[in-house]
Amino acid sequence: MGKIAFIFPGQGSQAVGMGKDVYEAVPSARETFEGANRVLGFALTDLIFEGPEGDLKQTANTQPALLTTSYALYQALAAQGVQPDYVAGHSLGEYSALTAAGVLSFEEAVSVVRARGEFMEQAVPGGQGAMAAVLGGDRKALAALCAEITASGQLVELANINCPGQIVISGSKEGVDTAAQRIKEIGAKRAILLEVSGPFHSSLMKGAAEKLQEKLGQVQFRNADIPVIANVTARETQSAEEISQLLTLQVYSPVLWDDSVRSLISLGVDTFVEIGPGAVLTGLVKKIDKSVRTLNVNGLESLQQVVEELKA
Repeated sequence: MGKIAFIFPGQGSQAVGMGKDVYEAVPSARETFEGANRVLGFALTDLIFEGPEGDLKQTANTQPALLTTSYALYQALAAQGVQPDYVAGHSLGEYSALTAAGVLSFEEAVSVVRARGEFMEQAVPGGQGAMAAVLGGDRKALAALCAEITASGQLVELANINCPGQIVISGSKEGVDTAAQRIKEIGAKRAILLEVSGPFHSSLMKGAAEKLQEKLGQVQFRNADIPVIANVTARETQSAEEISQLLTLQVYSPVLWDDSVRSLISLGVDTFVEIGPGAVLTGLVKKIDKSVRTLNVNGLESLQQVVEELKA
């Protein structure tokens, strides 16, 4: 029997109305959504279920909204007796994974990611940072190009190593623009500027990381019940202390998603269950290894299908 990993999406997967069917049908899921409202002191559920989309897309709202929806879906799945051998999440999704693994209570996690979103929004004045997805092209060659542009005074770095042929770069607007203009030199096909509110996972986020470290110091971390594959190392850990340190580093370090999925496969995982809205990670896993099984839980109907398939 192969092993199962639960994986949780990050920013960009959010959609108005996500999780509403689970909220209405599953008591534990409803309690999660209402718990988020209580902790944050405003009706996050209204924003998630009704929008407007522009407000939901603001980083400080997106992060708690995605965590809440993903964790509610996870609880609905866990209530059916389905448990993973490993968990992982992409950037913000790492907090959903850690909550599922018992490292943080949901209340603490939703409070932390709300603050994380605020710190990330405040770290760089609007319009000064950027991110772009580079399609095609080699990771080492792209890293070398970014290093050369950064050395010339325009900061740009690798931010998300998503899958072969898809790497996100992040940094100053000038640095990202210059890299985007020059990627043909390294054989990449094109660069697509991303709609984001800041240069996430670049060293421009170090100010946000310092504030986050202080916030994380006020939270109780527990050793993980389920091994977690960390974004920063792409290795498994269950240590509360290590996880706390890695979450601070994660804000300004690249997300090693490609490496993380390969780590999980090397550990015997052959089934990946993406829990949360959309199917971004499912697509990435398929590009990394077509032979593994991928399943999605993004609502009530898919939840039932996945439970049936995993129990079969």
